[in-house]
Amino acid sequence: MSVYIMVVDDEPDVEALFRQQFRRDLRAGRFLMEFAPSAAAALQRAAEIEDATLILILSDINMPGMSGLEMLSIVRTARPDVPVIMITAYGDAETKRKALENGAADLLTKPIDFAALRQEIDTRLEQAA
Repeated sequence: MSVYIMVVDDEPDVEALFRQQFRRDLRAGRFLMEFAPSAAAALQRAAEIEDATLILILSDINMPGMSGLEMLSIVRTARPDVPVIMITAYGDAETKRKALENGAADLLTKPIDFAALRQEIDTRLEQAA
């Protein structure tokens, strides 16, 4: 069984950053990473993939079109089994409150603490095994 993580961000350099940070894990086949440039694309892609198990969605909050918070409520309804961690450059208390109230598992601020994110991913991999 393949497991994958969806990363949703409209910034093109995010994919390269995540691929670099998790290159050993990706090479070893511990998990797959899917990248979506928008919330709408992420929702469509998550619905299409059937041969892998979605274990985590990492989503930016501020994106053109549908925001990460708007996507969050749709994902939580459609896939309550999939945790969503929101990512923002603005880690104020109000943003965190909104994200958690809408069902986010956590809120990470940019720049991302990849050591903490790696621990979160390891936890999700153990739960999926």
